[in-house]
Amino acid sequence: MVMTRGLQLSDTNIVSANTGFSISIYNVTSRNIYLRWSKFSGAFSYRITATPMNTVGHPLLAHFNDVPVIGVLTLLTPNTVHTVKVEAIDKNGIILAEAQTMQLTAPEIPAIDQAYSKLSNSITVEWAAVPGATSYLLTAQDGESFIETIVINSPGTVTGLKAATLYKITIRSINSGGRSLPSPSKKAKTVLAAPVLSVSSPSYDSIVVSWGAVYMAVGFSVSIMRSDGLGSMMKENTTHTSLVFTSLDPGTLYTIKAHAWNVNGIPGDDFTYNQITSPHAPSDVQVAFDSGTLRATVSWIPTEGTLNYSVTASSGASELNCSTSSTSCTLSSLQCGSEYSVYVIANNGAGSSKPTHAVSLKTVPCAPGSITIEEDNPGKLSVSWSNVDLGDYYVIFVKSDDGLEVHCNTSHTQCHFQSDCGFTYFISVFAYNKAGQSPLGDVLNYTTAPCCPSDFYPVFVSSDTVEIVWSPVRGAEMYETKAVDGVGVVLCNDTATVCILSALQCNTQYNITVYSYSEIRGSNTSCVSKYVATAPCCPNDLTVTQVMQSITNISWSVGAGAKTYITILESPKGPAKCHTLQNHCLLGCITCGTTYTVSLKVISETGLASDCTYQDYSSSACCPSGVKLYRLRNNGIRIYWRASAGLIKYSTDLYGSKGNFTCTPTSGLSYCDVTEIPCGDVYTVVVSPVPEKGSKLTFCPKKIYSVTCSGSSVGMVIYRGKRSPE
Repeated sequence: MVMTRGLQLSDTNIVSANTGFSISIYNVTSRNIYLRWSKFSGAFSYRITATPMNTVGHPLLAHFNDVPVIGVLTLLTPNTVHTVKVEAIDKNGIILAEAQTMQLTAPEIPAIDQAYSKLSNSITVEWAAVPGATSYLLTAQDGESFIETIVINSPGTVTGLKAATLYKITIRSINSGGRSLPSPSKKAKTVLAAPVLSVSSPSYDSIVVSWGAVYMAVGFSVSIMRSDGLGSMMKENTTHTSLVFTSLDPGTLYTIKAHAWNVNGIPGDDFTYNQITSPHAPSDVQVAFDSGTLRATVSWIPTEGTLNYSVTASSGASELNCSTSSTSCTLSSLQCGSEYSVYVIANNGAGSSKPTHAVSLKTVPCAPGSITIEEDNPGKLSVSWSNVDLGDYYVIFVKSDDGLEVHCNTSHTQCHFQSDCGFTYFISVFAYNKAGQSPLGDVLNYTTAPCCPSDFYPVFVSSDTVEIVWSPVRGAEMYETKAVDGVGVVLCNDTATVCILSALQCNTQYNITVYSYSEIRGSNTSCVSKYVATAPCCPNDLTVTQVMQSITNISWSVGAGAKTYITILESPKGPAKCHTLQNHCLLGCITCGTTYTVSLKVISETGLASDCTYQDYSSSACCPSGVKLYRLRNNGIRIYWRASAGLIKYSTDLYGSKGNFTCTPTSGLSYCDVTEIPCGDVYTVVVSPVPEKGSKLTFCPKKIYSVTCSGSSVGMVIYRGKRSPE
């Protein structure tokens, strides 16, 4: 490589303007100029002249025949501009053509003062400066290979060399015209290469240094000291390839330097390496466990030179880790009911410290499982569960749906509670140890049987029907009323708090119970019964017979359990009542043509009464008034009366010694005719309403008439008086 500065005059090509004859320079040294020219037709020889410019001196002259076209001018002045001219001459000495150029010669050849090596890959050269040189070319040759580098001034260094190798060193000066010839050579040897260190800190107070063999080395020197300058330096010389430095400070950065030396004791390159010692294990490890989140915070006193800390909690095959650059770390997702071994390791670039002494961590127990709830007896709940690992004791919380909460502490796996009917209880079981409370497990609910109605009162509606009313009870969704007489059962199911039990046996003692029911728990079978005797029995039959128009006879069969009877005939016109110990009764003040409600109250010896209702009774139509007899032609008699209101059918009867006669007119008529009646006789006349059913009434008033004869025909009809019915 050549560095030039200023006018470039080498390797020029000058052409004659008229003839095409040209000259070119292809190399320049301090005292030589190498040139070439073109052949010219007719030329016998060529004459070359080099004249220095701006200096005192004679031009140099050289002749060449016409065969060569290259030449060299020698013995020129270094670092001088020369005018170079080429002339083509024929055989008669006549100049046929010419061409010229200007060229600067290279500077003078430098002389090496000294060459030496301080680094294994370079040699430094010193020389005296050469006038006119703008740069210098250094060459280091090793056998057939060489390395060149251009420098500006002395000293200069050739790099990229092989360690512990002998080189031949030369130097050339350079200007814009070219470069000088090489200087006389000097020999120099590069120093040894530095050992390449492998450094580690196997413990907090030691560093191990090792390296590979170094070419031409017979020994090594290694030193170590704190990088912060504190403390003293330790230095070791050895012929081996490893050293161990001990009694170092933990977690501290050290600077390590090493070099090799050859047989002459000349040291080679230095190798510098920074290595930190492993940290010391942390101290005073503390573990704080949070039972609510199943997390543990591990803290410690920091150690010097630590980049980060690793925390490990192991329990059997399970392991949890966390890392931090601070002095505490949180372990999450710990398992309940587990015992962990916790230790901390300090880390830096050198490695890890030894683990700290393990700290035992017991987590809270797991939530108890297999919880069962039994209601041994009404009002007593028994809660049991399975035993859990690490559980010292248990607390059971029982909260009722009205907000009241009770709890039980025990070291056993069973606990008893008082309970009330109709409540839902929410039950949770926690296990405890020194670490705290277990997580919340299953929350069970248990609904006790609904309460029993206790204030029910049977009220007899009739002899076979009882109405039972009670107050609502807690937890009941439906009620079942049961009446048992030892033979049969009468049931009533309803959501209401009232029940009517019908079709009961009269004069019978029943065991009546009102059971409450809920869909969750079913029936409460512990409800208390009440004994109720039913009203005595109603008579099976009752007969009403009208004795007189205003008197009615009522008779009935004996009612079981009956002591006394009250018979009542009741109409809008008023009631008729009879109280008797017998099974029959006469009732007066009966209004004819009236519909009566017939009822019979049957009363037992203890005062229980049954209201017995029978088919309504209608009294007969009223007997007619104003009954009279009138004579008709042809021995006929007309019976006349004043009829009661309404369309009533009547029957007329005449009783005499000579015969009895009956006449029944059409409904609505108030008279009736009897033809061909014997005269000369006394007749009893009765006009009676005819009922739609039953026999003819016989209690209407009777009137007596005499029927005289007028010849063979009916004469006068004479009223003889009135007779009451028998």
